[in-house]
Amino acid sequence: MNFRRMISKTLFALLALLAATAATRAQGDANYPNKLIRIVVGFAAGGGNDIFARLVGQKLQENIGQTVVIENRPGAGGRLAAEHAANQPADGYTLMVGASGPMSIASAIYPKLAYHPTKSFVPLTMIASFPLILVVPGNHPAKTVKELVAWAKANPGKANYATSSPAFTITTELLKLKTGMPGQAIPYKSSNESVLSVLSEQTLLTISDGPPVVPMAKSGKVRALAVTGSARSAELPDVPSMAEVGFPDVNIHLWSGFFAPAGTPPVIVKKLESELRRAIADAGVQQKLKAMAVNPRGNSGEDFRKMIDADIKNYVDVVKAAKLTFAE
Repeated sequence: MNFRRMISKTLFALLALLAATAATRAQGDANYPNKLIRIVVGFAAGGGNDIFARLVGQKLQENIGQTVVIENRPGAGGRLAAEHAANQPADGYTLMVGASGPMSIASAIYPKLAYHPTKSFVPLTMIASFPLILVVPGNHPAKTVKELVAWAKANPGKANYATSSPAFTITTELLKLKTGMPGQAIPYKSSNESVLSVLSEQTLLTISDGPPVVPMAKSGKVRALAVTGSARSAELPDVPSMAEVGFPDVNIHLWSGFFAPAGTPPVIVKKLESELRRAIADAGVQQKLKAMAVNPRGNSGEDFRKMIDADIKNYVDVVKAAKLTFAE
């Protein structure tokens, strides 16, 4: 009897402890946030993702009344920061700004990736997205994408393209798959160098992000033939979308968004999603994002998750079809 009584008391004490712990946790979740929040960024200060984090982070700090600090952890194209953030306590006090490169694209091209964007993390909301721009030399005879495809097919020995990122390589290979256009990849260290190679006619084309392309396209030094996706860019309103020129499947957009480690309590996830979306929707934040030639977003966490999973599948399909390999 004494032994049974001892077991019963032990079980009762254990259950009481678990109940108290759960109550404390629930109370802590309800009071969230009550201390400093870190936002990990996988790129150096001054880059686009860092600017996104600081811009939205400042508004978040104003709205919630808690200090928000940015922690830059550059390296391996943002993958080191993602590995670090995935292993932080899932308590809502460590967030990450993740870009499509180290998240959906990396998941598609690196089979041994140490994290997964929708399994190791809870997607909270997208900050912004932006299309890519296809350019050729300013004096090239091709005035449209279809003319470029025809020219490349007639001159396969001169059909090459500049690329500085797996994102740009995959997008160009997708265009090749959809058009039958030939093209040899020529690697460069930055998108700026890629555009300069087109300007100097070392390469036939590049598909790149807006900042290095827009000034040269506006000056006529390179010719922009299309932007990826179904909508035109506000920065280049006269340049048609890929959908308009007959290639709607070339619909790749790059993006940046907020993530929390997997296992973060639902009540905290809900709070974070709501506050981050409110910060992104702020008129001042929207204006500054648009000035960076990006499209402000602020979608729901569930919509963001679905988009990332679809993104990964799309990239995997292109990588397999084009038989691409990338060094880790």
